[in-house]
Amino acid sequence: MIAAEKRKVEGAVGSYDALYHPYSSRRNTVYAKKGMIATSQPLAAQAGLEILKKGGNAIDAAIATAACLTVVEPTSNGIGGDAFALVWTKGELHGLNSSGPSPSSISIDAVKRSGYEEMPKYGWTPVTVPGAPAAWAELSRRFGRLPLTEVLKPAIQYAKEGFPISPTTGHFWELAYQTYMNAFKEEVFQSWFDTFAPNGRAPRIGEIWKSEGHAKTLQSIAETNAESFYRGDIADQIDAFSRKHGGYLRKEDLAAYSPEWVKPISVNYKGYDMWEIPPNGQGLVALMALNILKEDYFAEKDSPETYHLQIEAMKLAFSDGLHYITQEDKMSRTTEELLSDSYARTRRSLIGSEALEPVPGDPPKGGTVYLAAADEEGNMISYIQSNYMGFGSGVVVPGTGISFQNRGHGFKLDPEHENALEPNKKTYHTIIPGFITKDDQPVGPFGVMGGFMQPQGHLQVAMNLIDFSLNPQAALDAPRWQWVNGKTVHIEPTVPDHIAQALARKGHHIVRALDSGSFGRGQVIIRGENGTLAGGTEPRTDGSVASW
Repeated sequence: MIAAEKRKVEGAVGSYDALYHPYSSRRNTVYAKKGMIATSQPLAAQAGLEILKKGGNAIDAAIATAACLTVVEPTSNGIGGDAFALVWTKGELHGLNSSGPSPSSISIDAVKRSGYEEMPKYGWTPVTVPGAPAAWAELSRRFGRLPLTEVLKPAIQYAKEGFPISPTTGHFWELAYQTYMNAFKEEVFQSWFDTFAPNGRAPRIGEIWKSEGHAKTLQSIAETNAESFYRGDIADQIDAFSRKHGGYLRKEDLAAYSPEWVKPISVNYKGYDMWEIPPNGQGLVALMALNILKEDYFAEKDSPETYHLQIEAMKLAFSDGLHYITQEDKMSRTTEELLSDSYARTRRSLIGSEALEPVPGDPPKGGTVYLAAADEEGNMISYIQSNYMGFGSGVVVPGTGISFQNRGHGFKLDPEHENALEPNKKTYHTIIPGFITKDDQPVGPFGVMGGFMQPQGHLQVAMNLIDFSLNPQAALDAPRWQWVNGKTVHIEPTVPDHIAQALARKGHHIVRALDSGSFGRGQVIIRGENGTLAGGTEPRTDGSVASW
């Protein structure tokens, strides 16, 4: 019988064979040469592979997969959501921030006059300008090989002809329906039920669901390179529905929008450069936590001390992130200041043997889907899009399939807060794609979706790959923890009991979760030195790696 442990190859990402690793009980790492797409839904992964085989590159495949996910996993994302991407091509890493700002007519006073003391979750008020369609068009324009009319064909076909609901999607669809039945009483929400519960209930697992309005919208986006969404007929429909129900979003807000190419930010963690999108995204939190831990040596993964140090570093980084992160030019501390080595050492010095109550530091001045794709030519992309909180705002423009995000819920109605609501401002954003390089060469894209779990998942998966030399699948399979607030930490059922007890003795309030639905859903693709692609997909969802 082969031993569960194999000797690590120091400094090599993913050096364990998944077949032999104790965390890899569900599936093995997938290997391929010509192309690979890893995401949370099999039909979407296959859509990307179909585009690769038609002559598209990894960027085309990612767009096809992303568009398809708005159809086959609407519980997590939609046409009315935002997107971010990290793209490796021709020896360079590019960052795309396609999150949208608040409407130009909104303000703290206007929202308070409507009777709110904090930003609501549902309805038109928290709706910001959607960035996802613009992301598809911009990625296609700059890096794609095939036209959007070809790339969006699989998504359009699934929306028009229907598809069977997958298990995880069906589970969360039913939960959303039960929530919305109690929460949504106003007329503005009727179109959500017409679109996503056409038979008076959520579609069941294995049942066929389709949305011809969704197909029509995707077709229009494909034919106009998203112009119709921002400056054409679809923009007019959005404007009219917003006006009818007292929303702030207008066609002028849509027309003024364009995605932003940004310079990715990074820290060097034990010889590997870890890359994220700069604020307004929360990728900065993951980098701050890694920066705090980069001088520590972790002898073993499954030890109370490893868990303790990870949790404490994440608490410190998150308290800073929640305090400082907003639209980058509105932040009182720069990204460089928050990622400085001196500040990381200051924060590290606060970590002792007992759980701490985190507070923001003072640095010296100076419901989401994720996918990864790679091709034989060396192109790689880390891509994420979301509506936030499952289906988002609950607002669906009748006959279009457009389910709007509720990102504006993240704004604060305190004018003194860093993330205070303002017109034309981008809020703190939870969705973050990750990427790893070493010696200026790509290692690969990775990501873990799931609200405020995302930077925590990035930290844990990255350390699994680098500190503990787990391969992509083992890195994703490993048990996870999630800091919630104060000293409260949720852990998965698979976390060993001796670790849970040891953490409790250190002062952590440990809550063992009954299921793994809140611990994120990740994907990883690693490129070997010989060009071979190794992919892992999330065991906590309907994850799939489509490869060629």
